[in-house]
Amino acid sequence: MAKEIQHGKLPLREVFKLWFRVPEYQRAYVWETDQVQELMQDTYDAFQQNKDAEYFLGSLVLKINPENQNGVPFNEYELLDGQQRLTTLFLMFAVFRDTAAQIDQNKYRQLIDACQKALFQEEDMYAGTPERMRIVYNIRGSVQEFVEKYIKQQGKISDKASAKELAELAGNKDENVSIRNMANAILVMNDFLDEHKSEIDLYFLYLYSKVLIIYVATEELQDAFQLFTVLNNRGVKLSNSDILKAENLRAVQSDSARETYAKKWEEMESYFGEDFDQFLSHIRTILVKKKAAYGLLKEFEENVYSSKTYDRTTKQYITHPPILTRGKETFDCIDEFYRIYGKLFDQDNYDVNKDYDIYNYIKLMSIGLGTDYWVAPLMDYYKKYKTEKLKEFIMAVDRKISTDWIIALTPTARIENLNAILQEIEKSASADEVLASVALKIDQAEFERILQGDLYGKRFARYLMLKLDLLYHGNTTKFDPPQTISIEHILPQNPGPDSQWVKDFTQQEREEWTDKIGNLTLLSRRKNASQGNQDFILKKAKYFHGNVELFSSSIQLYNNYAQWTPTELKKNNKSALEKLLNAYQC
Repeated sequence: MAKEIQHGKLPLREVFKLWFRVPEYQRAYVWETDQVQELMQDTYDAFQQNKDAEYFLGSLVLKINPENQNGVPFNEYELLDGQQRLTTLFLMFAVFRDTAAQIDQNKYRQLIDACQKALFQEEDMYAGTPERMRIVYNIRGSVQEFVEKYIKQQGKISDKASAKELAELAGNKDENVSIRNMANAILVMNDFLDEHKSEIDLYFLYLYSKVLIIYVATEELQDAFQLFTVLNNRGVKLSNSDILKAENLRAVQSDSARETYAKKWEEMESYFGEDFDQFLSHIRTILVKKKAAYGLLKEFEENVYSSKTYDRTTKQYITHPPILTRGKETFDCIDEFYRIYGKLFDQDNYDVNKDYDIYNYIKLMSIGLGTDYWVAPLMDYYKKYKTEKLKEFIMAVDRKISTDWIIALTPTARIENLNAILQEIEKSASADEVLASVALKIDQAEFERILQGDLYGKRFARYLMLKLDLLYHGNTTKFDPPQTISIEHILPQNPGPDSQWVKDFTQQEREEWTDKIGNLTLLSRRKNASQGNQDFILKKAKYFHGNVELFSSSIQLYNNYAQWTPTELKKNNKSALEKLLNAYQC
């Protein structure tokens, strides 16, 4: 029988009669000054405009957890969506309470009592009601301790010693992110209410009785997550990583270990930001070594935590031992690859070969290739062989990944080739064996054929030009191209009828050579737009007074050639082809 879905529209005075829990899979409290100020200013403006009008603040998506304490049944609501907003309101009530008490405790007694009841339920032994905060935070033990210290006790926020402590917490970059932002929010709210002391009672009454929240609640977690996805418009979305964290935290028995893993997970979330799910997908690829058939969560469920293959002979699935188990093993695996990722991408790795080739090739792939699925084999290789022939492996992967793209293999074929590299790493006995494997071989004949054709306008042209630039740049310094890059024709596509270009090149020569690699160079976008059709001598003079020096390939071209006729173009084309083809020799 399907569970009933509860929904409704509640004023804040009714919202804060409920019991909430922020589960361990939720993200930290991340609202900063702007979001807090916006919420307070918006509600205050609504109060000023019409004190009798209702104001809709947002929605909550909740999972209902039936509880029973001291023989008294009640519903606890697990927050799936709305944590940021509800926590901010929770802190606001504490600031209203202490600000009002500071102004005139007797005058604002009802306001103070209303706030305190919204924050904290005192024990009632006759009713069987336990002592409890309205919101319990499982995102970190230390967050709940902060709430107990500064929110539970009346007057704690407003005393001078606490104000100093809060300012120190808000400014401490090493502090837990939730605590840092909560402390900052309280300081922002203190400043805001200090400006509106004269209306504190009427403003709170409006906030308490006229500000509304829509809620949807269900006992089924799957339904609740679906509702979360549909209704979340203003909050911080639950990602696949959030849910994966929750599943694995539940499998950790020790409270101290759970706290450690949750903190480490938060560190990784902060590091990767919106790319965290993609990082986890790389790990899935390393573990499973086959094309993903489902979304990230189902992939972990179907192929990591349970593994099976289909036997075409018996027409049955064969179950295999899981690649990972939930809990400690999963967390340790992800943490290991997190540290590997940092060593590959956050260090210049100069100590490996006393040059910057590793750094430079990773930079090239990061900005030049159309995808980032090459990250998986790099992490997997490093896990097994560390820095042993790391440079050679990265260059080989770059050749393979880029060639497969350039010769237009299908996405499926490219992914299969990637998985073949991962399989070679797994079964190899040495780094040399990996480097010599057929998985890293490329179709050199097809690559050369494409390279000799017209390149301008091709999706991979920018990558090839960047690679050529890197080859001229060398490995003695870091390769850091500017963000705004465009490809410039030296012989323009549409030269003026009276230009030197028309005198030096026939129509046939222009048609044959304009889009070849030897006639292309990299420039900043601004320069490209402003100088494209000028004669060579004028281009050269102006470019050397601008951003062209940022590109090694452009520098050598304009240094080596005093003019640009078919002779120079063909010579440069031959030189560029040789440079690239040598780099693609296996």
